[in-house]
Amino acid sequence: MESIAPLIQEWGYLAVFLGATIEGESIILTASFLAHEGYLSLWKVMALAFVGTLVADQVLYHVGRHYGSHFLDRFPKFQKPADRAFRLLRRYGNAYIMIFRFVYGIRIISPIIIGVAGIEPKRFTILNVIAAAVWSVLSCLAGYYFAHVVMEVFEQYSKYILYGLGVLLLIGFIVVKVKKWLRNKAEPTA
Repeated sequence: MESIAPLIQEWGYLAVFLGATIEGESIILTASFLAHEGYLSLWKVMALAFVGTLVADQVLYHVGRHYGSHFLDRFPKFQKPADRAFRLLRRYGNAYIMIFRFVYGIRIISPIIIGVAGIEPKRFTILNVIAAAVWSVLSCLAGYYFAHVVMEVFEQYSKYILYGLGVLLLIGFIVVKVKKWLRNKAEPTA
């Protein structure tokens, strides 16, 4: 890991920002894990995750507000998630705007739908800033504390984990050899 540390430190923050602009939970969790290990700053990861998700959602909201129906007509594959997002927005209103980034399958389409629905920009921006802050902090802390648990478990049980992996490799090797031996035995001799 030490050999790629300079690469992580040079490009890691850009990856966090770009990852947060798309459905980037895996990037954020990974960056938070790396922050736990000392390769990145948790506070910088949180800040960049916040800015990235906020910028992306604001842009998508304005796409929906200005080009919404044309956008949805142009990409019919988004119709099913768009219908679901519309239903949730009508039913839950502000609560939906606050939690859409936590709902699988409609994360990207939601700001577009909110824009199409005519939610005023000030209302969306205020709710989006709050939701982006909550999402960033929760996602980063989840990754950071997950790393803590994983590393603690690994340190405590590393000997058993390595023995287990060794046993699994040995079993796999034996199974491959037995299958090969059975296949050779089943072949007719000429």
